[in-house]
Amino acid sequence: MWDWQNASPLTGLNFVAMVVGAVVVLAIGLGVVTYTIYAERKVIGWMQGRIGPNRVGPFGLLQSIADIVKLLIKEDVVPERADRVLFLLAPVIAFIPSFMVLAVIPFSARHPFTANLAVGALYYIALSAITIHGVMLGGWASNNKYALIGGMRSAAQMLSYEVPLGLSLVGVILMAGSLNLNDIVEAQARSGWWYIVPQFLGFCVFLVAATAELNRTPFDLPEAESELVAGYHVEYTGFRFAFFMLTEYLYLFAMGGLMATLFLGGWTGPWLPGWLWFAIKVFAFIFFQFWLRATMPRIRVDQLMSFSWKVLLPLALLNLVVTAVLKAFLS
Repeated sequence: MWDWQNASPLTGLNFVAMVVGAVVVLAIGLGVVTYTIYAERKVIGWMQGRIGPNRVGPFGLLQSIADIVKLLIKEDVVPERADRVLFLLAPVIAFIPSFMVLAVIPFSARHPFTANLAVGALYYIALSAITIHGVMLGGWASNNKYALIGGMRSAAQMLSYEVPLGLSLVGVILMAGSLNLNDIVEAQARSGWWYIVPQFLGFCVFLVAATAELNRTPFDLPEAESELVAGYHVEYTGFRFAFFMLTEYLYLFAMGGLMATLFLGGWTGPWLPGWLWFAIKVFAFIFFQFWLRATMPRIRVDQLMSFSWKVLLPLALLNLVVTAVLKAFLS
């Protein structure tokens, strides 16, 4: 709980430290996103017997930077009959929460650039839900039927899978006795095992729901090119389109960080530095997402919704009840 009486006032030095921390975290996020896109194209190319980027820079390392520059210099087109204000605001509304959730992800034991928030897990879930509004507004404000259908699909999907995702976190919170993500990591270190062991069912629910939340294959219905051209962002060009792509890949990094923190012990591990352990766990999650995209087909929209409410939600509730009962008897 926050101690208001002993809290230090916001001084100029504290404000500068906050700004510097935000800039550093944003720089880390942008760097990870840039080379996550490159790694995805390389890994999927390797899995499917293709070459992948190999022209721009050594081994194609500058390909993502070239793509970003291309998007930034493209013309910013706004459809004539679109709701101009909402159309321009939608990418910003979608992006800001994806950056703000990084504020509570503990990258290491000593984390000067992230917040030690008492309700970190709740903060993450609450902030990530705001992105739904940006996606829905982008589809609706475009005045395009395909974009509208993509926005509605995305809103329905993200709302549906947020319920089992949130419930899968509650088992971990019960075991750790805290919503603070740092406390959850330290509780796993004290117990001697990561929570993926006692919370394996919750971990499976989290993994599937997180994949759907990220609109990744096989749950990429909002961006189904076969019937929607490109989904909710079909009318966006240039850097506004880049904002939506940045949001998706920044959430990929943030969701990997949340999974590593809740189920894989965060920065804890033998021999290696804490930040390196955290990075290994996060990129294991990201590699798993690449693997899914390279191998699995897209499911139908009715299958997607039924799977959330008829399979994942009962499993998440079962995991919660079993955890609560065991916690009550063992405490």
